[in-house]
Amino acid sequence: MTKRETYESMTEELLLPIVEKAGVGIYDVEYVKEGSDFYLRAYIDKPGGVDINDCEKVSRALSDALDEKDFITDAYILEVSSPGLGRTLKKDKHLEKSIGEKVELKTYKPIGKRKEFEGVLKGFDQNSIIIIEETGDIDGSKDAKHIEGTEEKELVFARDDIAIIRLALDF
Repeated sequence: MTKRETYESMTEELLLPIVEKAGVGIYDVEYVKEGSDFYLRAYIDKPGGVDINDCEKVSRALSDALDEKDFITDAYILEVSSPGLGRTLKKDKHLEKSIGEKVELKTYKPIGKRKEFEGVLKGFDQNSIIIIEETGDIDGSKDAKHIEGTEEKELVFARDDIAIIRLALDF
């Protein structure tokens, strides 16, 4: 396990009893370096969404627990927040909860002439993610298969080709 994975896993273990007591759930934990600073981010959620009081309660308790265990050797900034409306779908549990939802998907390299796609998340497995796109054309692509429908296309992307997938924001 990398240092990042170790820190995230240990933080998630500390966080579990804290979020249970606060009546929220863990969406994700990430330890990242941005510029010269390290950030430990805990994303929490609950049905109907979290508010600032939920974040404050969890942040204070998590900060105390992290100070007590003191397993992170770097100086870091702790952030506790909601994953937001346009939340990134990083883990299988995030994808599972989002089946049937509209998503935005970006690939590392162009597929056809595009790197950005939008559609409804239909399903996924260990190697691929499937979305239903209502419009658009990726003819000539050998990296994403599609099945012609009257107004919809089923697009299958290799997970290794996906840079990011997140819930789409519809306003």
